[in-house]
Amino acid sequence: MSEYDSGNSGFALFDTAIGRCGIVWSGRGIVGVQFPETSEQATRNRLLRRFPGAFESAPPEAVRRTIEDIVALVRGERRDLSDAVLDCAAVPDFNRRVYDVARAIPAGNTLSYGEVAERLGDRNLARDVAQALGQNPFPIIVPCHRVLAAGGKTGGFSAPGGVRTKLRLLSIERAQPGGPGLFADLPLMVPRRKRG
Repeated sequence: MSEYDSGNSGFALFDTAIGRCGIVWSGRGIVGVQFPETSEQATRNRLLRRFPGAFESAPPEAVRRTIEDIVALVRGERRDLSDAVLDCAAVPDFNRRVYDVARAIPAGNTLSYGEVAERLGDRNLARDVAQALGQNPFPIIVPCHRVLAAGGKTGGFSAPGGVRTKLRLLSIERAQPGGPGLFADLPLMVPRRKRG
C-alpha cells in the first residue's frame, strides 16, 4: 500500500444540501471527500488534518463533474457516481474490495454488512466490512451510508453527525431496506428506537 501523496493534491470546498463539503484529488483521481463540520473553517481544518499538504485550487474538469453529481444527489436527484475515478493508492486491498461492492449499491437501496461480506465470499467478514466502511475516505462516492447492520438497523456512521447524517442521506434517497429504490412513492425509512 502506498501512502497518501501530498505533493500534488488539490482540494476544494463546495455547498450541498447537507452543508459545505470538501473534496481532495491527485493526478490519479479523487483522494477523499470531507463531510461538513460545524463551520466552513472547521471543515477546511478537518480536511487538511486528513490530507496534509493539499492545496486549495480550482478542481479539474472530472472532479468538477463529480462535485456537481454529489450536489445533485444530495439534493435528491438521480445521479450515478460510479464514473468518479478514485485514487486508492493509500487504501488497503480489502477496503478497496468492500468499496467496490458498496459503489455497486444503487441510490435508494441498501445492503447489510453481512450481505456485503457474502459478496466478498465470506459472510463471517461482516465485522471487517463494517471497519472498512468506517475508514472510507470517499463518503457519498463510496456510499457507506447504504450499508446497514443486520435486520435493517442503522449500524454506525463515522462522518460528522454520525447516524443522524446516515439517516438523512438515506431519507434523501428514499431508501427502503430490501425494497424499491430512489424516488419510490413509499414512506421514508424511520429508524426503530431501542426500548429500555
